[in-house]
Amino acid sequence: MDDAPTHSANPWPAGGLALVIGASGGIGAALLAHLQADLRFAQVLGLSRSSQPALDLLNEASIAQAAAHVAGLGQPLRLLIDATGLLHSPGQPPEKSWQQLDPVQMAQAFAVNAIGPALLMKHFLPLLPRQGHAVFVTLSAKVGSIGDNKLGGWYSYRASKAALNQLVHTAAIELRRRQPQALCVALHPGTVATALSAPFAKTGLQVQAPDHAAARLLGVIDGLQAADSGGFFNHDGSVLPW
Repeated sequence: MDDAPTHSANPWPAGGLALVIGASGGIGAALLAHLQADLRFAQVLGLSRSSQPALDLLNEASIAQAAAHVAGLGQPLRLLIDATGLLHSPGQPPEKSWQQLDPVQMAQAFAVNAIGPALLMKHFLPLLPRQGHAVFVTLSAKVGSIGDNKLGGWYSYRASKAALNQLVHTAAIELRRRQPQALCVALHPGTVATALSAPFAKTGLQVQAPDHAAARLLGVIDGLQAADSGGFFNHDGSVLPW
């Protein structure tokens, strides 16, 4: 599909705050720009390790302080998009074989891709309003799908994103008891032209510009209904297997 998906959207309540975490990254910056142009939100905020306040996924105190800052802004948190993630680091490409498994690399992947987003849930899900439509989104990855895994490899990234999917599904169950109109979902953005995907851009993958990917994701988010909470969705709006 070349265009962003369109949906019969569940309308956002008037006003409210939209928040992008990981706003200094390629797709995070694009999402922030789109939301800043969206007049449905009274306030749009981007947080990252370089923002004020700073938010570092590897530092729970910074997450708690950022959540306290957002709570003090006086606007109901209607949309939070977690656009963080780690596929590889310098000198440590994704593993092609179990022979390349390294405990430090694996721990780093789980810290950024699973534990960090879980701590975002811990501190930010309680800020979602008890009444009205609200959405917590984290960017997962299709390769985190166990059912879709036909190629193997990328052990740490696959496993950490699979863990993230389980965390989303579990948190959504708890969220539904407290805030039945609020959602917690995982979205796969596709392959986006960022530093994360740059080494793999020549492998036949369909690479999207960040601006285009952001528009597609926001189209999917606009179409989510309360019954979709806990789900794992592709950037075209289709449901991905666990």
